[in-house]
Amino acid sequence: MLKHLHIQNYALITHLDIDFSTGFSTITGETGAGKSIIIGALGLLMGARADSKVITDGEQKCVIEGEFDVSEYGLESLFEQYDLDYSPICTIRRELLQNGKSRSFVNDTPVTLAPLKELSARLIDIHSQHENLLLADRTFGLHVVDAVAQNGSEFQAYSTAYTAYKQTQKRLDALREEAANAAANADYQTFQLRERKEAQLKENEQEELEAEELILTHAEDVKQNLTAASGLLDAENGAVLPMLQECLSRLKAIEPYLGQYRDLSERTASATIELRDIADTVARLAEETEADPARLTFIVERLDLLNSLQQKHHLGSVSELIALQESLEQQVGKNESYELDIKALEKQLSAEEKTLRTAAATLHKSRAKVLPYIKQRLESQLVSLAIAHARVDIQLAQTDDFTPSGTDEAQILFAANKNQTLRRVEEVASGGETARLMLCIKALIANGQPTIIFDEIDTGVSGEVASKMGEIMLQMATGRQIIAITHLPQIAAKGQHHYAVYKQDTDNRTETNIRLLAPEERVTEIAKILSGNSLTEAALNNAKQLLDSQS
Repeated sequence: MLKHLHIQNYALITHLDIDFSTGFSTITGETGAGKSIIIGALGLLMGARADSKVITDGEQKCVIEGEFDVSEYGLESLFEQYDLDYSPICTIRRELLQNGKSRSFVNDTPVTLAPLKELSARLIDIHSQHENLLLADRTFGLHVVDAVAQNGSEFQAYSTAYTAYKQTQKRLDALREEAANAAANADYQTFQLRERKEAQLKENEQEELEAEELILTHAEDVKQNLTAASGLLDAENGAVLPMLQECLSRLKAIEPYLGQYRDLSERTASATIELRDIADTVARLAEETEADPARLTFIVERLDLLNSLQQKHHLGSVSELIALQESLEQQVGKNESYELDIKALEKQLSAEEKTLRTAAATLHKSRAKVLPYIKQRLESQLVSLAIAHARVDIQLAQTDDFTPSGTDEAQILFAANKNQTLRRVEEVASGGETARLMLCIKALIANGQPTIIFDEIDTGVSGEVASKMGEIMLQMATGRQIIAITHLPQIAAKGQHHYAVYKQDTDNRTETNIRLLAPEERVTEIAKILSGNSLTEAALNNAKQLLDSQS
């Protein structure tokens, strides 16, 4: 329930603070006084699109804040879902900045528009004149039926089945498309894989071949220098090793006399061993190194193949070519498994469709069951609103297509006159008849909505009909909060609380404000509605009679 509304720097409202009570409240005011401005501010609080043009001229931001009593509406789980602090008194605030940006808060915690809209929709329902167009909307018809049927569990079962079905259908469509694309590329992928396999790629092969190519390309120079090095290390005369061996013998001969330098012979022996190993390796390499044109040709051709494959696929190494080959092997293998995967998903989809159809049938049955009750209730209330021959029907048609709301389409049909054919509301109903029908529907589905605001729903009616509409709103206000913005004295008089919207001039601007009227002020306000600003004794007496009839 809306307890308090604060508006700052919104259009003609510089600063407004007003308390609201439970029960039936009416709001009146002259045309242009600013009643629609207050509705616009509430719309912002409910997540409507923000426009910086509504900020009062010369101000940097506007603020709309509502205080709600949510203690009786079981919203704890919703607060928990969005990680919000729960409090029995909930404050929702929307700030609109001059740069067009807006900020939203729930209990001083910043929130996005999604939780703001979901929470506010659970707290307030604003019905303005343009919403009468909903009567032509088949989705609205289903909403009415579901609200009366109270088929939340059936709808949830259908919704769960629908989500699973659509997800599987999406996966199947994607897999079929993937399989079709794979089939189109299968021959080329198979050719690429065969080409990679025929190349017999090996890790580190390119580096080893390049090293061998370098040696074979300079084989004569390498062999000549290796042979010369071998001779310098180990030859009969003048080579390093024989001389080093002679050195070692002489050191060993004087080893007893060297004292602290006795390790010289050991170090020389180690050097001799190391040089012997080097000499053997150099000799072996010299012997093995031979010019081999055939081997060099093979290596050059092999390297050309490897480089060609890398350039073809824009890769930088044999390792990347091997990775590509493994990827191709997986893809070709996957191509062969598409048929099995598709068949498995088709089988799953068929089972889910069966579950979905069962859930849709159960949901349809719950809807069809309440149609006679809806018809009886609406027709009965419309008769009380001076549509003596009113007839209403909701046609519930089943389709083969699954939608988020089921396989049903609901069309509200209406006839106001005797023997008139039932037709779509927008085709046969006047503005006043449409307003009365919508009020009856709202009264029918109001359960669970803490606050309902009617913005001039009484357009096109007057007299006794207006009085009856006021009575319906008063009855709706039992256990909830109903606020009606009205231009009819008969409805204004029904209010348990009466607010007046007015303009006042200050030194710098014209401002809109609102205040709760005292009992004696209500007489004057209603008299103004009856006769305009020129109050007459008859208008005042009439206003008193209207108010007295409610007590």
